[in-house]
Amino acid sequence: MRDRTEAAAKAKELVSRMTLEEKASQLKYDAPSIDRLGIPAYNWWNEVLHGVARAGTATVFPQAIGLAAMFDEDMQEKIADVISDEARAKFNGQSRHGDRDIYKGLTVWSPNINIFRDPRWGRGHETYGEDPYLTSRLGIRFIQGLQGKGKYLKTAACSKHFAVHSGPEALRHQFDARANAKDMNETYLPAFEATVREGEVESVMGAYNRVNGEPACGSETLLKKTLREKWGFRGHIVSDCWAIRDFHVNHKVTATAPESAALALKNGCDLNCGNTYLHILEALQEGLITEEEITTACEHLFTTRFMLGLFADDCEYDQIPVTANDTDEHAALALEAAEKSMVLLENDGILPLDPGSIRTIAVIGPNADSIPALEGNYNGTSSRYVTFLEGLRRYAEKHGIRVLYSLGCHLFKDRTSGLAQADDRLAEAAMYAEAADVTIACVGLDAGLEGEEGDTGNEYFSGDKKDLLIPESQRRLLDVLTESAKKLVTVVTAGSSLNVPGGNAKVFTWYPGQAGGTALAELLFGEKNFSGHLPLTFYRDINDLPDFENYSMENRTYRYFTGKPLYPFGYGLSYTSYQVLSASVSGNEVKTEITNNGKMDGDALVQIYVECDSPFAPVHPRLCGFRRISLKAGETGTVSVPLDPLTYTVVDPDGQRVTVEHCTLYAGVCQPDEQSIEMTGSKPVSIRK
Repeated sequence: MRDRTEAAAKAKELVSRMTLEEKASQLKYDAPSIDRLGIPAYNWWNEVLHGVARAGTATVFPQAIGLAAMFDEDMQEKIADVISDEARAKFNGQSRHGDRDIYKGLTVWSPNINIFRDPRWGRGHETYGEDPYLTSRLGIRFIQGLQGKGKYLKTAACSKHFAVHSGPEALRHQFDARANAKDMNETYLPAFEATVREGEVESVMGAYNRVNGEPACGSETLLKKTLREKWGFRGHIVSDCWAIRDFHVNHKVTATAPESAALALKNGCDLNCGNTYLHILEALQEGLITEEEITTACEHLFTTRFMLGLFADDCEYDQIPVTANDTDEHAALALEAAEKSMVLLENDGILPLDPGSIRTIAVIGPNADSIPALEGNYNGTSSRYVTFLEGLRRYAEKHGIRVLYSLGCHLFKDRTSGLAQADDRLAEAAMYAEAADVTIACVGLDAGLEGEEGDTGNEYFSGDKKDLLIPESQRRLLDVLTESAKKLVTVVTAGSSLNVPGGNAKVFTWYPGQAGGTALAELLFGEKNFSGHLPLTFYRDINDLPDFENYSMENRTYRYFTGKPLYPFGYGLSYTSYQVLSASVSGNEVKTEITNNGKMDGDALVQIYVECDSPFAPVHPRLCGFRRISLKAGETGTVSVPLDPLTYTVVDPDGQRVTVEHCTLYAGVCQPDEQSIEMTGSKPVSIRK
């Protein structure tokens, strides 16, 4: 696709003309210019998790966990392709104006492919969920969309945070994540390996924590033996932000900043997000590193810059105009993604709403008219936000429906006005609910309540969840609405597992991006059909899980959880019903025949699970294939689902992957367990291999 050998040769030649001090200066994220060599300043730090982030106007797609809920590889790559177009458009224009600041480069620190192993983790909504195979496929396609297919990289993607990282946020700077060999090779490493080998990701970012005793950003086991030697990674490695400082300040594995810089550099960390590499030359003077190691890191970094075409006059992406950002076509894609990502969890028949029989709806709740509820974190700024209230009002106006709105309560405080008594908006919420034919309660969280721990590298404070409940203020609101509303639709906005009771129907929207309100209105009124599915298990109570700090996979995620979930992984309802009629294995794919038994067109998600006859297999069948198919009402179609190359394998306690002779495949629209079958009304077809 592109010539790394040529880029590496050019990088080697350019770096050979630098002084020692100049080479050292280039190993920090805010690399200065070297005017005598024609090298402009470059800031390596940019974020594009679900759109170009933190650099002004850009299309805001659903948060990563919402993208995962689409279970759609092609859509995933299409969205990433749009994001990289916008990144190039903004880079081209801003560079011409001399703006080379943070969040404006072409090295983008996405995707986050950590495994969402525990619902308390605040950053879980940045991931693609709890399953290694789903994470691998979506990570690969996102990377391919970001990096493009041209002579040069359109942007340079980054797999993060390598490799065992999923909270607690409050402890991440000193925490040691202990994982056994089986969990490492079965759960924590496969998605990273896939994005390196198949996705050809250009960079990998280490994690803050230690992994089995070694700080991740200075781990010989992870960075040298696994990433470079075993997997053959040829790109560059970047630290998480200020993570190298943690070596001596928090982890106490080194005593000084020069020692920390040396530990990271010697084990392959080329780029420091932070400032500890200001001590590189001190480390050299103390004999802790060699100039050759500085040179190698610098060559890795400039190889990436050459692969991006930053020193070329024939880069096809240099011609992308600023007007390629925030286009109508991109907005349409963001709407389609929001529609495909929302999950219908419960429905007693109230949905879809009939606009002909409804005269008044009440839209109530702290997330009803909230832009943060659309955005998630690591987000850009849209010029086209449509909140849930706005989307529902626009739809209602077209059909002569009156809309009543109340905030209902504060997102998490006990009152909305400082001088008022507690629950100062509950009466308003109750009277509007009583007056309406249908009440739509918009509750949940936003990235201010679940997200990344605030520190010197972040712009906000958030963190982990303590439980699976929405804030108490909202629980009181739902109690009132349950009593007052004639019919109640509960719309939950969040990026993780929550247990929210009440309502005739329940919809989970994730953080749906700029078009969330339009998508919600279309889905609730049946203009579109629900097709999103859960990329993670929804649990009933946090007490059903092991300690947050325990990184063993025992009793975690759908593969190992022994309790009864609230909603299973892969679950999602629609306004129609689907049934896989037959399935057969042909080579490395499963050919299925599936029918739409209902009266509405929709997208079915064919899910393939495997159960191997081995004591080393997970407790439950695991996902090994998935594919969406559009079916009209009453239509039967066929779809071929590619299988995970690792389908007929298990990982033994020593971490070795072994092939199993006898396995059973299940092809359906849900997991093959009794609860999923009961909740969806559709039983998978089994195939014995």
